[in-house]
Amino acid sequence: MIGAVASVPVLSVGLVFALVLLPAGSVPASAVCAPGVSAAVDGNVAVEGYSPEQLQNAAAIISAGDRLDLPVKGQMISVMVALGESGLRVLDRGDGPGPDSRGLFQQRDNGAWGSYEDRMDPAISATNFIKALQKVEGWELLEPTIAGNKVQRNADPYHYQKYWPRAVKLVHALSDGEFSLEGSGCAIPGQSGAGDDYPWKDAPTWLEVGANDASTSPLNMYYRECVDFALWRVNQQMGSTSEPFKFLNGTFRPDGERLGSAVTWKAGWHAKGWPTGTTPRVGAVVWYAPGTGGADPTFGHVAVVKEVRDDGTYVEEGYNGNPPPDEHNYYTRTVSSTVPSAFLYLPIQEENK
Repeated sequence: MIGAVASVPVLSVGLVFALVLLPAGSVPASAVCAPGVSAAVDGNVAVEGYSPEQLQNAAAIISAGDRLDLPVKGQMISVMVALGESGLRVLDRGDGPGPDSRGLFQQRDNGAWGSYEDRMDPAISATNFIKALQKVEGWELLEPTIAGNKVQRNADPYHYQKYWPRAVKLVHALSDGEFSLEGSGCAIPGQSGAGDDYPWKDAPTWLEVGANDASTSPLNMYYRECVDFALWRVNQQMGSTSEPFKFLNGTFRPDGERLGSAVTWKAGWHAKGWPTGTTPRVGAVVWYAPGTGGADPTFGHVAVVKEVRDDGTYVEEGYNGNPPPDEHNYYTRTVSSTVPSAFLYLPIQEENK
C-alpha cells in the first residue's frame, strides 16, 4: 500500500493505495566489492573498545584473506563471523549447541576444520573458514550475515547482522595503506533499520494545517512525507545527523531540480553519478515510478530498505505508505524485490553493475 507524496512547492492530492506484497522473485547479481586489503597491527594501532588480543586476531583474519585473494567484502564477513562467534577471542570452550566448538570461529571437532591445534590457531582457523566461504556459490551476492550463515550453519541466519558495522570499521582501521569505505562499496550503514527515528514524527502535516499554513522540515520538504523520511535516512547514513544537513530538497541535485516529488529521485541519482540497480541493499532508497506497485500515478513513492531476506523479499520502511487514518506515519512491510522500479544506492553501498 503506497501513498502519494506531497512535493514542495507542489502538493499531491488524491492518494492511491494497492498491495505490493507479491511472490518472491530472483535476486539479480550485484557487484563484487573492492580487492582485498592487508593488515598491519603494531603498538601504535588502537581501536576503541577492542583489546590488543582482539586486534591481533582481526589482523590475522584479514591477512589470511589477503593470502587467499579474498575481496574486502569477504574479509569483512570473516571478521564479522568471528565477532559473532567469539568476540574475536580464541576460546578454549564451546557452548550448548556445540560443546566441542573451539577457537575464533567456534569450529566443531567433526573433521571439517582440522585438529584442535588448527582450530585454536587464528591464522589456520581463519584460512579454513575463508576456504569454506569461497566454496559457497554466489557468496559475493549474499547479504553478509547470510553468507556467514551458509558456512557456519547456525540456527539464526541473521545472528551476525548486528556485527557487520563493527567488522567494517575494524577492517578499515586495521588496513595497511590507503583504503576508503566509500571506495570499497561495502559499507552497509549501521543506522539503517533502526526503526522510527525520524526526528519530526510529531510535526503537523500539510493535511492537518492546510497547504497555505504548512511549514517544512529542515530538509525543506513537508513533514512526514515519504520523501522527507527517505532524505533523512540519506543524510543520516552519509554522516549528517543534525543541522545544517548536507543533503537538502533544493541542493541535492547538481542541476538544482528538487526532490520534493518522488518522481524526480532516480534522475537525481543519475545527475549526481550515484549508482542505481535492481538488487535491494540495506539502507538503499526504494524508488517506485508513478503507478508502480500501487504508487501514486503522478508522483510515485520512495522508501528505504530496512532488511534483506534470503527468499527474494526485503523489508521496507518509510512514511506515508498506508491509507487513512494511518497516512503520514511510519510503516514497514515485506515486499518482493521485483516490485519496485529501482533501488537507489549511496556511495557507501554496494553498486549493482
